Amino acid sequence: MRTDRLKDLGARLGLATALGLTLGAGAAQAQEAVTFGTNWLAQAEHGGYYQAVADGTYKACGLDVTIVPGGPQVNNRALMLAGKIDFHMGGNMLQAFYALREGIPVTVVAADFQKEPQVIITHPGKYDSFQAMAGDAPLLIGDNGFASFYQWMISEFGFTVEQRKPYTFNPAPFLADPAAGQQGYVTSEPYAVEREGGFEPDIYLLADEGFSTYATTIETMADTVANRPEAVKCFVEGSAIGWYNFLYGDNSAATKAIMSANPEMTTEQIAFSIEKMKEYGIVDSGDTETMGIGAMTDARMDDFYAKMVKAGVVEDGLDIKQSYTLDFVNKGVGLDIKKKLTGQ
Repeated sequence: MRTDRLKDLGARLGLATALGLTLGAGAAQAQEAVTFGTNWLAQAEHGGYYQAVADGTYKACGLDVTIVPGGPQVNNRALMLAGKIDFHMGGNMLQAFYALREGIPVTVVAADFQKEPQVIITHPGKYDSFQAMAGDAPLLIGDNGFASFYQWMISEFGFTVEQRKPYTFNPAPFLADPAAGQQGYVTSEPYAVEREGGFEPDIYLLADEGFSTYATTIETMADTVANRPEAVKCFVEGSAIGWYNFLYGDNSAATKAIMSANPEMTTEQIAFSIEKMKEYGIVDSGDTETMGIGAMTDARMDDFYAKMVKAGVVEDGLDIKQSYTLDFVNKGVGLDIKKKLTGQ
């Protein structure tokens, strides 16, 4: 009789083990594999995404995320258009407007930078305002910048084509000319100038002067939005939580992952970039204070589009609401985490 009971118990345990294995396999299958392509080499400006991978935030809502770094010879946006990756890190909203113009069904689902980090840097004390550079200061501006934000600078402030000089992403000409200004990112070029020039440059953030685009957007294809909304929701909300934890919490695992993906990155550069992102409200400012990181509004989109039309960067008449959706943002996701981490 005891033997029969043992046999019965063994059978039940075996059944439970089998069920456990089956459920475990099901749970593993429930992790949907997605790829996210960044637009440059791994750096602090990508920290929220690396954080969400490292601390399991994406996995918690059902995604197994692989980050595919960009770089000089990598076009992750083209890979997304070809269906090779699921999400892409956009630069600013001009890319989405251009895609709309060409009939390419790209949709921006979140804006993880409220401000584009684009700056003009100058030698300390040379100019007392952004507008003071218009017309006279030699400005080192690259071709992409000349075709986009510099056209806005011409339209809004009276900068001239003649004062623009080609920028080759070498700070030497700027360092050699005390009157010069140079484009850059607030998280990067000022650090290089401090190291190579031995001084802290004056910084003019274009966003604070009215260049109102969102940046570091999350892009995906319209079909993904329509057919995989839960995956989009998980990625957008997981990224927002990742950014809160990266900026305000323990980001050591994400930092390690960034440096592993980009061996040329240093802890000093990462720390500088985080400091500047906080100081200038690149990720977390304005609407994010009530709606959460990733926030977007129709009013901001309309404002930026109108400025780009005025500057001749894009044509009038585009239905820009087709280039983005507010369905996955503005829900306050992560605000509780920020409060817990900062006490605010």
